[in-house]
Amino acid sequence: MNGVHDMGGMDGFGKVEPELNEPTFHETWEGRVLAMVRAMGAAGAYNIDTSRFYREALPPHVYLTSSYYRKWLLGLEDNLVAKGFVTASELAAGHAKEPAKSLTNGKLRPEDVERIMVRGKFEREAPAPAKFKPGNLVRTKNMHPATHTRLPRYTRGHVGVIERVLGCQVFPDSASRELGENPQWLYTVVFDGAELWGPDADPSVKISIDAFEPYLEPA
Repeated sequence: MNGVHDMGGMDGFGKVEPELNEPTFHETWEGRVLAMVRAMGAAGAYNIDTSRFYREALPPHVYLTSSYYRKWLLGLEDNLVAKGFVTASELAAGHAKEPAKSLTNGKLRPEDVERIMVRGKFEREAPAPAKFKPGNLVRTKNMHPATHTRLPRYTRGHVGVIERVLGCQVFPDSASRELGENPQWLYTVVFDGAELWGPDADPSVKISIDAFEPYLEPA
């Protein structure tokens, strides 16, 4: 979707100021939010791409004025309300009012936490041979889906070169809508800065993205 979260290539947000010795969490509640998001995902309430889409779908003024974990909390609330695990009135009251909805995988147990926190593996068996190989020129499609996509807006409609083939992976555009894994080939595509931003760009700049095959066409 063309949301405010897709900030790549945009100006006006100021200098990035890394926080020296930044802690994992600034407040106790942030750790609780992370725990809730991971616990509900592990219990089968949603997958990682659906969770990400609900954060992206926050209104622009809310997204831009919210801290990192506040975005996670608000996205989690919207996600769980949409799926019927809680109601808006229950969130406002701070306690359950209706019988609990069953979870696909049951509760997340303490002994499973370490396993759940390990990054998942998303490579899958390929349904067809890869269409592209390193060195091929490709153009990203000028696409504007209303749902989740991993194709950055600033790269759409531009020509780049395939640098690497990264295997066949779960396709987030399908997974986020819970339409199945729909595995697709994934490639590293490299663009010249001038291709993306015109003749005023630094001629030495090259930008690489990882792009799924449905985003690409031969140039």
